[in-house]
Amino acid sequence: MTYAVPAPVQRSLTIAGSGARFPVNRIFCVGRNYAAHAREMGRDPDREAPFFFMKPAQAAVDAAGPVTIPYPPRTKNFHHEIELVVAIAKGGADITVENALDHVYGYAVGLDMTRRDLQLDARDKGRPWEFGKSFAASAPIGAIARAADIGHPENAAIALTVNGQPRQASDIDKLIWSVAESIAQLSMYEALEPGDLIMTGTPEGVNPVLPGDLMLGTIAGLAGIDVRVAK
Repeated sequence: MTYAVPAPVQRSLTIAGSGARFPVNRIFCVGRNYAAHAREMGRDPDREAPFFFMKPAQAAVDAAGPVTIPYPPRTKNFHHEIELVVAIAKGGADITVENALDHVYGYAVGLDMTRRDLQLDARDKGRPWEFGKSFAASAPIGAIARAADIGHPENAAIALTVNGQPRQASDIDKLIWSVAESIAQLSMYEALEPGDLIMTGTPEGVNPVLPGDLMLGTIAGLAGIDVRVAK
């Protein structure tokens, strides 16, 4: 096939213990999926239907090893959000909760980096969040552990430090909507496809980072991530 302009680069992520790579298709994000984070953002944490937003594939950064991401333009409030990331192997629409985990390829540690000032300004004006959430290099993601190797974690400590100081600490069992429920809900609105990623939400403790800061993110049982903000 001949393209009129250069074709976009296919983003991909490391798979733990494999020479193959995971191709990134779309990145879906679950909003306010931990009650304590919902409260710190001034929202009601009641278990109503989840909502989703998206990041482009260009947001993905392979963080299987130490990486540096840029401090993005047009913001003075660049926030970290540590998250469990779900990699989808098998697509489908209207997936049931009971069958949802059959669609999962594996799990990874990720960061939903956010231009918080732009996000909140857009929210308050009733505008879309894209410039606050959906920008290049805003989703560093560690090596994907295959579900065939580790199963489907339900309880695992999730934490982030910045320059060695604790910022976020919780457990994935505090997700308001579980991985299976999130997949089922999302597939009601959009048929999932192989290569899709789901970022499942962040616990409390989100805060800004500055140029030069080092973020270390961990989820028990998964490979951690080491992400520095460029000076």
